[in-house]
Amino acid sequence: MPITPYLVVRGAARAIDFYIAAFEAVEAFRMTDPSDGRIGHAELTIGGGVVMLADEYPDFGAVSPDALGGTPVTLHLSTETVDDDVSRAVTAGATVLRAPTDQSFGERNALLLDPFGHRWMLAQKIADVSPAEMQTRWNEETGA
Repeated sequence: MPITPYLVVRGAARAIDFYIAAFEAVEAFRMTDPSDGRIGHAELTIGGGVVMLADEYPDFGAVSPDALGGTPVTLHLSTETVDDDVSRAVTAGATVLRAPTDQSFGERNALLLDPFGHRWMLAQKIADVSPAEMQTRWNEETGA
């Protein structure tokens, strides 16, 4: 059974617009709270997977990274054009935390922070590297 991330943000309508512009998300639907207009639930498809999101509802324990002072979670998004995708995300409002770089484990990846406090690692496979070779390369890089 698949795992589906559920993001809580301040400004879910703006977040949906950002994810469409930055990551070519497709909005499946949204449910708007009739009492105050907040988005109580929305579903997007990003990179072939579903991402759910909602505005903050602190009374239910649903708070955003902004309320918590950041997030320890990073969302990994596989792509075939990491440099182009990073450029598009930056144009849409993302902040580059780590520029696209070729990694010894066979990916070219970058780390972004979206305007709503969520971190995204965009990753493009550039080589097939076995887990054993990944460990060997990491050991060599760190002098272990």
